[in-house]
Amino acid sequence: MSLKRKCVITCALAGAGTFKEQNPAVPYGVDECIEEAVRAYEAGAAVVHIHARTPEGMGTEDPEILGPIVEGIRSRCPVLINLSTAVGAGKTPEQRISVVENFKPDLASLNTGTMNFALADRKSGAVLVEITFENTFEMLKNFALKMREAGTKPELEVYTPAHVDNVLLARKQGVFDEPLHFQYVFGVAGGSTLTPMSFAHFRSLTPKDASWSVCGVGIDSFRSNFMAVVNGGHIRVGLEDNIYVSGKTLAKGNHELVQKACEIVRLADREVATVDEARTLFNLPERG
Repeated sequence: MSLKRKCVITCALAGAGTFKEQNPAVPYGVDECIEEAVRAYEAGAAVVHIHARTPEGMGTEDPEILGPIVEGIRSRCPVLINLSTAVGAGKTPEQRISVVENFKPDLASLNTGTMNFALADRKSGAVLVEITFENTFEMLKNFALKMREAGTKPELEVYTPAHVDNVLLARKQGVFDEPLHFQYVFGVAGGSTLTPMSFAHFRSLTPKDASWSVCGVGIDSFRSNFMAVVNGGHIRVGLEDNIYVSGKTLAKGNHELVQKACEIVRLADREVATVDEARTLFNLPERG
């Protein structure tokens, strides 16, 4: 089967906004994160996306926590490592990009525009928690150059079509290595909701030679997966994005979400990509 038929599954183990109070399976600390990564890989994930968490569940860039996680995963399985440069609220740009400088992951998230970032009740319209998520043009340029120095592929996180425009503007400065890799994010209050039209708009703006994947928050998680898989893209699942495996049934771990993603890929008559295939599809350098 052609690599064009392969679908890369990324598993986002735990973000800065999901907690054990919501689902006890959300991993905190070093050991839990390593175990979740290994189980996600064994279930079919070629990439794991990591927000390091303290034993109390707070997001951190602390190398004393993140280092053992990265080393532990690399010692246990060959899964590709994607580190978050969002880290958590209140972090400086220097703290955020330090995860790339310190650990040189295969990929790292590169957020592409300042935005309102909120948790909201979609039925009532009430905004429950919000921050201003700062991602200036200067940060976009500097983070991209730091990733180039580290041999890390930027995963260009786009929450609105304007963010794609931001990337294409920065691209003219030569700060990215081609081809680009995008991730469309749906369902965050302050960003785009998932509709056929919003999905199509992202696709229409994306350079033809770029690779792309999707992730959706909450109910948009598996819905965005279906839309991407039938249109030739790649997908992300995980307890960062969605704590339920179906309806209001809590996932027992990230591996259950990956297993469901694998079934979505197969139902679309595609195949789950291996680590080596993902490396080729995302144009990643070999690691020594």
